[in-house]
Amino acid sequence: MTIKKTIFVAFAIEDQRQRDFLKGQSLHPRSPYEFIDMSVKEPYDKDWKDRVRTRIKRSHGVIALISKNSPNSSGQKWEIECAREEKKPILGIYAYSNDRTNVSGVATYIWSDKNIANFIDAL
Repeated sequence: MTIKKTIFVAFAIEDQRQRDFLKGQSLHPRSPYEFIDMSVKEPYDKDWKDRVRTRIKRSHGVIALISKNSPNSSGQKWEIECAREEKKPILGIYAYSNDRTNVSGVATYIWSDKNIANFIDAL
């Protein structure tokens, strides 16, 4: 039996559809990984940082979906910094095949089952 890992997904709000794809991909019966998505799905309110920090603390690791939207996403930048502060492993995944934006300090890889599964298995 596979043990589910709790993963926080950090993404720019403009890339919400990619987050949905990631979650959907993990639900496929032949997917080599399973995870519980802890990303924040509702709009941010004044207490969002507290809620996010709590979710990151409860997570085994963080997957950051990186795109051209990431450098201007204050929320995603804060989530990544929070994950660092909480000493959580972070995997950057390029959200789109034709976008190779980099975020300082985040090792980013192409989106593949193998890359995601290796990260989750190592947690």
